[in-house]
Amino acid sequence: MQPAVSQQVARLERELGTRLLDRTPRTVRLTDAGRRVLAAARETLAAAERVRAAAHERGGLFRVGTAAGLTARLERGIDALRAQNPEFELVLVDLPVTDRVHALRRGELDLALVRGPVSAPGVRVLPVWTEPLHAVVSRHHPAAGRESVTVAELADHVLRAPSDPPLCEVVTAALGSAVEFGRPAGSVPDTIVEVGSDPRSWALLPATDVAATGSTRVRSLPLDPPITITGNVLTPDHEVAQECTEAVIAAFRDG
Repeated sequence: MQPAVSQQVARLERELGTRLLDRTPRTVRLTDAGRRVLAAARETLAAAERVRAAAHERGGLFRVGTAAGLTARLERGIDALRAQNPEFELVLVDLPVTDRVHALRRGELDLALVRGPVSAPGVRVLPVWTEPLHAVVSRHHPAAGRESVTVAELADHVLRAPSDPPLCEVVTAALGSAVEFGRPAGSVPDTIVEVGSDPRSWALLPATDVAATGSTRVRSLPLDPPITITGNVLTPDHEVAQECTEAVIAAFRDG
């Protein structure tokens, strides 16, 4: 440890009246008290950074974490919010689910949209909408001409599980051992290309995601009985005014 740092730590130990480091000729380790002080210091620095960011941030900047397939809902939601506050500047940030949650916790996003179950400290999860999941099959699949399909009718074909963790959790919970799971899928466009090229496989995806690709290689079939997924709005879990929360829920709720 550098002498200047050692002196500062020693001074802090005297002020606090407790030892923060265990020192030996070979190692220096945090004591239990040292770990608690370090955690508190990190929280304080993070709070100070948020204050500095707020002081220099342009008024009305609104950062939303999103992903492919949510365009129509975003357009409706943002229009509704802008009707209440026409001045805000919108910044959309396309991130994987886990990164969306982390960015929200770090104060890098003001809002995030996520499908499926999410739980994270420091994040408020507001269930706002539901949407159907459709079976996606190649146009050459035996069921491609149907108006709807049951899971049992697809059980002999391999299901490509989505790479999105919350969506994958919903699919796994809904289907369990009723189907054979194959190699994990990638992005929605890539999954549609692969399923469209393989009549022996299928995928379970939000209907709006499939429609957004405009692919003619696959059919999107409603399930009988239906399987749905919940859409959530995520906000920071700290003193968000009730009226703001209600406005956000109303903006992104099914129209």
